[in-house]
Amino acid sequence: MDIATILKQLCSVGAPSGFERPVADAARELLAPLVDEVYTDRLGNLIGVRRCGRPGARRLLLDAHLDEIGMAVTAIKNGFLHFGNIGGVDQRMLPDRELTVLTDPPLLGVVACLPPHVLSAEDRDKSPDLDDVWLDVGLAQEEAERKVPIGTPIVFRADTFLLGERQICGKSLDDRSCYASLLRAAELLKDKELDVDLYILGSTREEIGGMGAQVAAQAIAPDFCVAVDVTFGRTPDTPKDASFVMGGGPCVGIGPNITRWMGRRLFDKAAAAGIEVQREVMEGNTGTNGWEMQVANEGIATAVMSLPLKYMHTPVEVVELSDVENTARLLAAFALDLGKEAPAL
Repeated sequence: MDIATILKQLCSVGAPSGFERPVADAARELLAPLVDEVYTDRLGNLIGVRRCGRPGARRLLLDAHLDEIGMAVTAIKNGFLHFGNIGGVDQRMLPDRELTVLTDPPLLGVVACLPPHVLSAEDRDKSPDLDDVWLDVGLAQEEAERKVPIGTPIVFRADTFLLGERQICGKSLDDRSCYASLLRAAELLKDKELDVDLYILGSTREEIGGMGAQVAAQAIAPDFCVAVDVTFGRTPDTPKDASFVMGGGPCVGIGPNITRWMGRRLFDKAAAAGIEVQREVMEGNTGTNGWEMQVANEGIATAVMSLPLKYMHTPVEVVELSDVENTARLLAAFALDLGKEAPAL
């Protein structure tokens, strides 16, 4: 599996929270050859199942969300589109930005902004309010009203590319880089004998609250789940105690909402396989789907793994390709012999 190619394929699709169908369709084609069954539930979650063939086998659920942050059209004035956020869009990213309006066919647009020559000194030093931001799609009012229904979703324009030789840059790597690691883990396990039924979940609506993973976990009722999401990659301006080394391997979560034996197992399997990992202390809400999945039904033993990512929630997110690969290797190692080695629940 060529991870860079997979990431370009997944990240080229515009699919913000609640509008994940296009990326779920793309992910289905990649997942289907690796599992026994693929289906979509009522909330649009994409679920693949590989059965181990053992009666009464326990279930392992691996999750990464498919949705991305985005926007939705709320009004049209003089042909310009006004919009609100879907998820945590940083409004500092918007001036001069290229966006894609997800009509059929899609429309490209640029966020309108005043040139610096006419801005006051005070306005040059602050981000515009979202109420003052408009998207220029080059249309007159009547044409815009005909082509762009109110509520149409918008995403950052896709442009995924290699950054140097080891990193890849683009939109929606949060969390499609982690979904790529799930695909790679399934590939690594394809010819291995399992003693658990393996579920691969591409969940929806994480950026607006994690409802997709919560519903999927309740329906699947796994015995164990691992939520895989991104964390803050280190740059010169990030504090070292709140960021992680790019290329330093996946981060394993440690905290009160993470099942302790699962965290220990991840560290042990990493050491045995020679996989470099980092420790991420999560003293409260993990900010991942693990928060919702751990309390589904009667409770699920849950671990959280994180992939270092630079420039989160921007159109230029960056991950290290080796971290994606090593996340997959650790997930595969964790899954092998899990039914035999896991404590009774």
